[in-house]
Amino acid sequence: MAKRKKALINNFIRAEKVMLIDDEGKQHGVVSLQMALSIAEEKKLDLVQISDSKDNPVCKILDYGKYLYKKQKKEKQNRKNQHIIHVKEIRLRLNTGEHDLITKLNKAKKFLEDGNKIKFTIMFRGREIARKDAAMQMLENVADSFNEISEIDKKASLEGRKMFLILTPK
Repeated sequence: MAKRKKALINNFIRAEKVMLIDDEGKQHGVVSLQMALSIAEEKKLDLVQISDSKDNPVCKILDYGKYLYKKQKKEKQNRKNQHIIHVKEIRLRLNTGEHDLITKLNKAKKFLEDGNKIKFTIMFRGREIARKDAAMQMLENVADSFNEISEIDKKASLEGRKMFLILTPK
């Protein structure tokens, strides 16, 4: 995870002049750092450097503890709202039994309903590679069985000794 950069506060700000925004959101324009610190001290709040520009960094007068708390809450909410799409892989063989195939397709249906992508993989061993057409037909049948709840993201293709098909939920 990336290291968080802490905001500069009060006497740790190095600029001579700053763009000042007070606690009510009113802009005071460019003022000296000493004047900004004295205004913050009068209000018994902190001067926090919000943006780091070279000529006049933007500083805001606020309660630093409250600022950190709100920032953490916002980051936590953003992480909570992220939806990560996982790719679930289901491995098949040319000689996978009918009942085993049905079981794997039922599991794949649950994955699709949960909003995950599915990658069907047929692995070839030995001389099975000569039966590419049978594997292609098997993957087409799998795709047809899911056509009402998913769409094909990547058509069946051969890469090395494996054949892939990727489905995404509708």
